[in-house]
Amino acid sequence: MTIDPERLWRAIELEDPRFDGWVFCGVTSTGIYCRPSCPARTPKRENVCFFPTAAAAQEAGFRACKRCRPDATPGSPEWDRRADLVGAAMRLIADGVVDREGVTGLARSLGYSERHVHRELVAVAGAGPLALARAARAQTARVLMETTSLSATEVAFAAGFQSVRQFNDTVRAVFAASPTQLRAGSGRQQARAGRAAAGRATQTRTGAATPTPAGEAASTSAIVLRLPFRAPLAAQELIAFLNARAVPGVEQALGHAYRRSLRLPRGEGVVELEPQADHVRASFWLDDLRDLGPATQRSRALLDLDADPCSVLECLGADELIGELVAGTPGRRVPGHVDAHELAIRAVLGQQVSVAGARTLAARLVRAYGHPLQRPLGEITHTFPSAQALAAADPELLAMPASRKRALLGLAAALASGEVRLDAGADRADARQQLLGLAGIGGWTAEYIALRALRDPDAFLAGDLGVRRGLEALGHDGRPVAAQRLSQRWRPYRAYAVMHLWAHLGANSQTRAGARVQAPRQQEPERIEALLT
Repeated sequence: MTIDPERLWRAIELEDPRFDGWVFCGVTSTGIYCRPSCPARTPKRENVCFFPTAAAAQEAGFRACKRCRPDATPGSPEWDRRADLVGAAMRLIADGVVDREGVTGLARSLGYSERHVHRELVAVAGAGPLALARAARAQTARVLMETTSLSATEVAFAAGFQSVRQFNDTVRAVFAASPTQLRAGSGRQQARAGRAAAGRATQTRTGAATPTPAGEAASTSAIVLRLPFRAPLAAQELIAFLNARAVPGVEQALGHAYRRSLRLPRGEGVVELEPQADHVRASFWLDDLRDLGPATQRSRALLDLDADPCSVLECLGADELIGELVAGTPGRRVPGHVDAHELAIRAVLGQQVSVAGARTLAARLVRAYGHPLQRPLGEITHTFPSAQALAAADPELLAMPASRKRALLGLAAALASGEVRLDAGADRADARQQLLGLAGIGGWTAEYIALRALRDPDAFLAGDLGVRRGLEALGHDGRPVAAQRLSQRWRPYRAYAVMHLWAHLGANSQTRAGARVQAPRQQEPERIEALLT
């Protein structure tokens, strides 16, 4: 994002929350950096400077505002929109690569020298990889100190610090308070919030809280965090999308919440996500506390919580064809995924079958090749089979058409060997070409993987039957060439246009009792997303 100081100054004067997370404001007279919507007294214009990241503000010597908590904003959608080196680097840093492998590992994943990566990040993000990772660790530590009963030592290592001393020094430098002071201050705030919540509870004893399944252990061992998002959020539609595709053993539909297993860098875990009015309540059960950062980031990616619905509405809301759909549900998100390999394999499993059929096939693979959890929770008993496990599977034991079997095993082998990269730092254009080079992987599958696994906000499935039927329902030619041409005016948010078209098709289908959209035969084994009834 190009920083326009005058426009941002107007945002500060208006306390406009739309800029929160996109940019940070440093106040030279106080040495504090804030979010643009900070409710504190507006500083003088000549005392304000702007930074693209919290790390850049910290590198310049500013500490975080204790009133507006600038680090607690959703992440900038800029890093998902960017398909260049900087965007890939920011996504990898958010996933904890620097904490696990250092700057050397980050540069190796990106295919550039450490010096070049550092130079590019400083030019765009205002800080190098170490500073960016340090800012992320500090924010995680603050949240854990304020919202959990973990000891300071446990918090230090859960946040990714290498030592307690490093943890203490960083927290003091960033927040101008010791870890103990952070916890004491949050205790007073929580006490006030608890009294308010207790008052509300007496009035809503029969509220719609998610029930605990029979035989399930209490959630006392869970780490519970609040995941912020930019309003509005079409939470019901988002959770319904995930629940409709939940694979038994790996995922569990909980009405207004969603639960699934996680394969993480240092172990396994389970996450439960339940949207609230102004945040998503995330409960984590982890084998290794050091995986909390990656687990949180992947959960945010799953729900597309860093998206900017105002920008999407500005881009698509005035469109003469889909503008009404977008304005009707401005908070619709593009569901991502916590595991790109899993998403890719499930995309192949779902070729030319219904959503229910794809779930059945995936459940068979989970039973045969999934890894049992050491600590199952409710109906979550396994992680999805790894690419390595599927690459070594006996083809004779896979109950599916021969063409799909070859595609599945070929994809699994390519993922396991690294021939195809789908991680947070993968080049999206290269990944598409790598996928298209595999037998049985066509344009639809590659684009669907780009949309959900690679989190490309401009991915567009021109040949998808759901997109075609959705356009035809709106009175437009839905053939792939016409759809591709039409989609150019929806850039850079074509993925959101796809979600609105799918939702429109689903709503129309539900109004026709017993109606089902049949998938026509295609030359390549492509999944039909239009089976939504």
